[in-house]
Amino acid sequence: MKQIFISDLHLHEQLDFLTDGFLRFLSEIDNTTNELYILGDFFEIWLGDDHDTPFNEKIIKALRQFSGDIFIMHGNRDFLIGSTFCYASGTTLLPDSTVISTPAGDSLLLHGDSLCTRDINYMKAREVLRSKSFQTDFLSKSITERSEIAEQIRGKSKTHIRESAADIMDVTPSEVIKSLSKAQSSIMIHGHTHRPAVHKLYIDDQAATRYVLGDWGQTMKYLVIENNEPQLMTYAVGIPE
Repeated sequence: MKQIFISDLHLHEQLDFLTDGFLRFLSEIDNTTNELYILGDFFEIWLGDDHDTPFNEKIIKALRQFSGDIFIMHGNRDFLIGSTFCYASGTTLLPDSTVISTPAGDSLLLHGDSLCTRDINYMKAREVLRSKSFQTDFLSKSITERSEIAEQIRGKSKTHIRESAADIMDVTPSEVIKSLSKAQSSIMIHGHTHRPAVHKLYIDDQAATRYVLGDWGQTMKYLVIENNEPQLMTYAVGIPE
């Protein structure tokens, strides 16, 4: 059993080097990987499953042709991915905070933004954006209207990140412990923070490990679990033109 975990690709039709890097990565791990987990922010933006574009279809086709099982999780950029996308791409949508079995033990999977509880303004915005009422209203609008609203939200997000203290943007340590304890797991895997690392900690005197995946740029950090010891690996995505 070989499992690979990635996150924060932020694929966008105007960023060809990311798309090319992902398609190359997918082909290189095909036939040797049983399960691929994409833990959120696969797309820079997802306006809804009815947003048909050549770019979106290209990604869907590549996912569909992968020989292993692919699991995908919502991020803060693509939380509108739904059942239509999953059916077309042959992927399985996982709820945030899902525990899976791995050769290294039961592992808690998250996108990671739910752990950043010190960022009060973000957490309030997250609650609104993930609400059924907001999403129903948003998806009732035209693609043009959705795109305009999404750009406004992205602009506010960039300003918020620029003006916020670095520690506030990272996970809250107590929330990590709380989440692992609730899940009764000693392994946590997440993305979102763009701060790839391996963190050792203790929960009730029991050793635990938090693996943080990296975002995709010229390189990216991904996790491989094939035996009892997960490995955080580096992949050369490519150089932006």
